Amino acid sequence: MAEIKYFEAGDFDTVVIGAGHAGSEAALAAARLGAKTLLLVTNLNAIAQMPCNPNIGGTGKGHLVREIDALGGEMAKVIDETFIQSRMLNTSKGPAVHSLRVQADKRRYHEVMKRVLENEENLYLVEDEAVRILRDGNKITGVLTRDGAKYNTKTVVLCTGTYLRSRIFMGEVNFSSGPSGFGPANHLSKSLEEDFGLELLRLKTGTPARVLRKSIDFSTMKPQYGDEKVVPFSFSNIAKDMNKDQELCYLTYTTKECHDIIRDNIDRSALSLGDIEGRGPRYCPSIEDKVMRFSDRDSHQVFIEPEGLTTDEMYIQGVSSSLPVEVQQQFYKKIIGLENCRILRPAYAIEYDAIDATLLTRSLEHMDYKGMFFAGQINGSSGYEEAASQGIVAGINAALKVKGEDPFILDRSEAYIGVLIDDLVTKGTREPYRMMTSRAEYRLTLRQDNADLRLTQKGRDLGLVDDERYEGFIYRKEGIEREIERIKKVKVTPTAENNEILKKIGSTDLTNTSSVYELIKRPELDYKKLAVFDPERPEVRDDIIRNVEIEIKYEGYIKKQEIQIRQFKKLENKILDKDIEYNEIEGLRNEAKEKLSDIRPESIGQASRITGVSPADINVLLIYLEHKRRQNEAS
Repeated sequence: MAEIKYFEAGDFDTVVIGAGHAGSEAALAAARLGAKTLLLVTNLNAIAQMPCNPNIGGTGKGHLVREIDALGGEMAKVIDETFIQSRMLNTSKGPAVHSLRVQADKRRYHEVMKRVLENEENLYLVEDEAVRILRDGNKITGVLTRDGAKYNTKTVVLCTGTYLRSRIFMGEVNFSSGPSGFGPANHLSKSLEEDFGLELLRLKTGTPARVLRKSIDFSTMKPQYGDEKVVPFSFSNIAKDMNKDQELCYLTYTTKECHDIIRDNIDRSALSLGDIEGRGPRYCPSIEDKVMRFSDRDSHQVFIEPEGLTTDEMYIQGVSSSLPVEVQQQFYKKIIGLENCRILRPAYAIEYDAIDATLLTRSLEHMDYKGMFFAGQINGSSGYEEAASQGIVAGINAALKVKGEDPFILDRSEAYIGVLIDDLVTKGTREPYRMMTSRAEYRLTLRQDNADLRLTQKGRDLGLVDDERYEGFIYRKEGIEREIERIKKVKVTPTAENNEILKKIGSTDLTNTSSVYELIKRPELDYKKLAVFDPERPEVRDDIIRNVEIEIKYEGYIKKQEIQIRQFKKLENKILDKDIEYNEIEGLRNEAKEKLSDIRPESIGQASRITGVSPADINVLLIYLEHKRRQNEAS
């Protein structure tokens, strides 16, 4: 085979490799911040694809989408334009865990995001495969492609998803392929290993079968309706009427007969055969994992979800598998309502290369190679939302790197995005990482409803939030503050008439004059119920009312959490030099020396979250920093 003669294809500030959810956000962020950006994708039809579940959001994940939007990202806007069903989850619980989850029209989502990328100024979209990354010492200098192009660049963002040396598994059958029939990226891994000395991990994920709609008996299933009043993902749509006809989803169940078939053929699963090296996602197990781990159960929930308005493919959520196709054809038909189902696309597992994310800083730049950023599943995360969150941060920081400005970093107290990135780069992962509300220590202050109040100013300061969006943010922010101050002044006296009204709306008597603000704190009362005591109340938008109520009802808890955050910030602000020789610090345990030397934390706070670093080790580091401070003052 003749040696490829690479031609000079242009100079760029940033090259983004991969145009999934991470790559799309990374490229848009970099371009919008003024970096001349190239986006390489192996197939234009793979842009922002949803190779697995046809939805955006969910518990924890919905918070991420709102935060991407607050910073000036695109995912929320695109899903608002292309959703086919919308549901707010966990509404019976507190506001900290309320999460929006919507079904997407997969094809339209891809088409709309592709159009956004095509029309973005300063962004160049090219169908080609990156095969090698070039460097001069520890600085990135370029990217070589399959088609023989050499692109010179100052920074690169790797958003390779599940494509790196990807392999599909269905029982004894396995072959080289990317997700959804797209080709794999088989060459770039070699560059990462040989040119950069990276040890790559193998991770696994999977997807269930797609079944023809008309072959499903929906009469035996429970319909799952969308919300009557749709709450948009994007804060730019908050005042718009988002209601439209929504598609139905359905709930059904596996059966004992289904489980028996799986057990009888478990030795034929790719995992049992030993063909799969990588570990799969703990919180999204295959049906064979569930059947074997929960052997006492005769059924598991299965959700039937449409893939879009222009297809009759139905997604069988909860039944991913790496069993042979012939076995799938047997056990799927033992799911209630799928007795006569026709499988259009079989379930499969997919294995792919990823890096050890502890090699990255919280800006998602590699510690040793300047200008080399990573985002998405290559960092060990799972999910479209986790990928997009990392993508916008990596894209922002690639652009800031070109400008010579300080990196943009969100910490754990500021955003779920901060929790996600901190977990990945501090603790690493050996299985695909999924965002959950339980991972966020400060989740009462990191709610999805206040993502704009937390992050829009940051997006504006960066240059990602336009005037219209910013004006909407100011209107909401000032509206919440103004209404809280106003109702503090609206007084309710303890008259017999007022107490009778309180009784009718389910509350107890007043003994002293109280404000509407104070009455809202009562669990049984809310803003709307108290309208009778507030005759001069102005017209206030529902989203503003919601934030007013949350801020009032949870005021005590929020203040406690704010105290915890201030204590957290103190440790985060104690910076650790990257060149500290931990092996020379007396009093540190050997495990701590090893972990600190490998991860090289940026602060005492980050050091305290490293597995294997004890509180005693943190005290040693604090003493060390104080000693260094005094030495510096003396000199």
